[in-house]
Amino acid sequence: MKSIVILVLVAVVFVNAAEKYTTKYDNINIDDILNNKRLLKGYTNCVLDKGPCSPDGAELRKVLPDALATHCDKCSEKQKEGSKVILKHLINKESDIFDQLEKKYDPKGEYRQRYKEEAAREGIKI
Repeated sequence: MKSIVILVLVAVVFVNAAEKYTTKYDNINIDDILNNKRLLKGYTNCVLDKGPCSPDGAELRKVLPDALATHCDKCSEKQKEGSKVILKHLINKESDIFDQLEKKYDPKGEYRQRYKEEAAREGIKI
């Protein structure tokens, strides 16, 4: 009986862990990327399927559609905060990149509409 309880607990831990995105890349300095045109272009090309991806870029490209669809439910708090920083930067300083990303990931404007009020509360005008 003990072994069944232990197996169930282990299974629950693995299921809960699988419900979140990896935090392996949470310590990447987002500001360094956003303020370096070469790095920003590399990440942009990756998520737009226009160029090669670094391991963290590939992870971002993989989870981005799900994160948008699920309101980042599987994101860590650091990832949620980072997404706000990135969004604000792209809208305010790199609108051409934001437009390309929106065209690919939100062609019908569904996410723009869904997140508009929340973005406004964060000082982000979309």
